[in-house]
Amino acid sequence: MEQEPASSKAEQWAERIAAQQRSGISVKQFCKEQGVTEYSFYAWRKRLRQTGPVRFALVDRSPRRQEQAAEAALELVLATGERLRISAGVDVDTLRLVLGILRA
Repeated sequence: MEQEPASSKAEQWAERIAAQQRSGISVKQFCKEQGVTEYSFYAWRKRLRQTGPVRFALVDRSPRRQEQAAEAALELVLATGERLRISAGVDVDTLRLVLGILRA
């Protein structure tokens, strides 16, 4: 049996963690539905927060989220599942500073 590359596994977990945050259900319930352990979920979330570079992810444009996203001109979803909403009138220097901190 062939093992998955580590980067592929990290990407799967990053998407899984983002999906849990979008779902609005508890980590315990989400893990039960996905057939993964809470221990693995929290371990991967910690690992990705510590080492995860800023990456773009597919944003779910479901109707319940469209109202929130409409307020922002751009929504950046980090590998950890956290969202950064950037309005149309954002100060460019402030945005550069924030992005620089996130990349560090």
